[in-house]
Amino acid sequence: MKKQMKLILAVSLCALLNQGILAAPMAVQRADSCVVISAEQDKVSDNRMTVDFELRQPGEYVIQLVHQPATAGKELSASIQLDGVLHCNQLKRSYWIDDGIVSTFETPVHLPKAGRYSVTVECDEQPVKVRLIPKVYFSSRIVVGSEKHYDEWIRMHQSPEKQAAMEWYKQARFGMFIHWGVYSQAAGSWKGTKVEDSPVKGPRVAEWLMYTFNISREEYREFAKQFNPDSSFAANIAKLAKDTGMKYVVITAKHHDGFALFDSASSDWDVADATPYEGDLIKELYDACRAEGLDFGVYYSHGHDWMEGCDADYANVKKKNDPYGVPTRPNGKNLWDPSPNSYQDYLEGKAYPQIAELIKLMPDLRLIWFDGEGLITEAQALRFYKMIYDLNPSIVVNRRVGYEYGDYMDAGDNTTPKAGELVAKYFETCGTANHSWGFKAHDNNWKSTNQLLRNFVDIISKGGNYLLNIGPDGKGQVPEPCANNFVEMGEWVKVNSEAIFGTTRWTLFSENVNPKKGVESVPGEFWFSAKDNCVYAMSLTPAPENVRVESLNITSGKVTALRLLGNDSTLKWKQTNEALEINFTGIKPDTNGFVIEATLGEE
Repeated sequence: MKKQMKLILAVSLCALLNQGILAAPMAVQRADSCVVISAEQDKVSDNRMTVDFELRQPGEYVIQLVHQPATAGKELSASIQLDGVLHCNQLKRSYWIDDGIVSTFETPVHLPKAGRYSVTVECDEQPVKVRLIPKVYFSSRIVVGSEKHYDEWIRMHQSPEKQAAMEWYKQARFGMFIHWGVYSQAAGSWKGTKVEDSPVKGPRVAEWLMYTFNISREEYREFAKQFNPDSSFAANIAKLAKDTGMKYVVITAKHHDGFALFDSASSDWDVADATPYEGDLIKELYDACRAEGLDFGVYYSHGHDWMEGCDADYANVKKKNDPYGVPTRPNGKNLWDPSPNSYQDYLEGKAYPQIAELIKLMPDLRLIWFDGEGLITEAQALRFYKMIYDLNPSIVVNRRVGYEYGDYMDAGDNTTPKAGELVAKYFETCGTANHSWGFKAHDNNWKSTNQLLRNFVDIISKGGNYLLNIGPDGKGQVPEPCANNFVEMGEWVKVNSEAIFGTTRWTLFSENVNPKKGVESVPGEFWFSAKDNCVYAMSLTPAPENVRVESLNITSGKVTALRLLGNDSTLKWKQTNEALEINFTGIKPDTNGFVIEATLGEE
């Protein structure tokens, strides 16, 4: 029988620290909101260690232990005690980092306020690290890396150039995502079978066509000869982004199928060599966007490449993981027809060089949006980040580069963090206009203009960016229902831009809002943003004659002026202990709602 690990983990708020009885914290919450406590730096007696740390941001956290591989094969059981309340559950082995194997208590602990805490660990085998990571990281399958590379990353991330780039990004707020490639020509079906009806398990979205049908590399290459877009695509899409009120565009330079929409010197699996199209689609769209005053970014699938990335190192990683009970996810890996080269050959010969090509191709490139990090190592992920930094430190990198080494985070596709899930890192939500990201001819599940605006104002109220996707067809045409909704959305954005761009979170995010996805707005719902001494209350329904905003009652601060954005009419209003009451009599209602600007301060 395997020896069972005995482990007691206690977390409690230390009032004694304030009295000077206990020592100062040994660990401080990092810039990525994680707390990492090194066991070797603390006093250990009889397999028991007590360490203190300072929490700057309260919320829900998942507790992890990092062990050396020699101890990881043992059966692990544990209990967590938080302020006298016992939370019993099993440790679950999660993944490797350079410090060792990470095991996770899946039941999170709630730390209600900032301050100094104490953690006590007692176990038969002393862990190398104790880590507290925000729950949103764990629920979004975000792998937090080791201490080994953190210092190098944070120096680059906090550089003046990178922080200036992040200020641009925070001001941009609203961007267009474009999923487009060879799969767009297939329109969500293969040889008469829809992706939903494929027997292969996996995502039922159009851009996963090659994976969903296990199409051989040779057959998929042959199909690429049908991809021949219209040359008007770049100007049309750039204009649509501009009309929607967006400030930047991000397109799939290379998705998981490995196909590059630019003329690459590192691979002939690209638009110039594998299709009849004569030109460079990425450069053409970049030029069109710059002509419209839009900034530009590219999506790049670095971990997955079904054409030239072998099996994404699956076999090697699984061989390492299996003896220790660490899971290896096969999803997204080419296990049906992998290329014969090694995964390291793919990285060295294609992925790293293509990132450098894109940066050199577009001097004003603003953002690189990585995806499909899969099974890459910490060193490989950091190399992508560092290479970009060395070539152009003003390029923003998303967190999917791997191991939380990006400049900002996301909570997953079509997911906006809840109020308790916001972390120190700036966030972005990427979302679809229907279900699929790439073009699927039979997907008519279009979100309404109101639903898209609901997503947007929710994100704005929480202080993030919205990257809203389109999936053009094989010719580069955007489906008409999508384009119409975007243009209508843009009319609202244009009128109410002051409440969006340059704003931050207010003390409250919203009022009376239905949190369910996909619902339409009703009167009385408000979302808030702030700028200087102004608060913006955003509604997405026509204003009735009498409007009440309860969150702007007298206790929120004295309202000294009130303005209806996009309208010169004088509003009649009064502020009471219960609400800000506004009379809209005689003002023509807008079907997409209204925004009021309330100035707070002394008269």
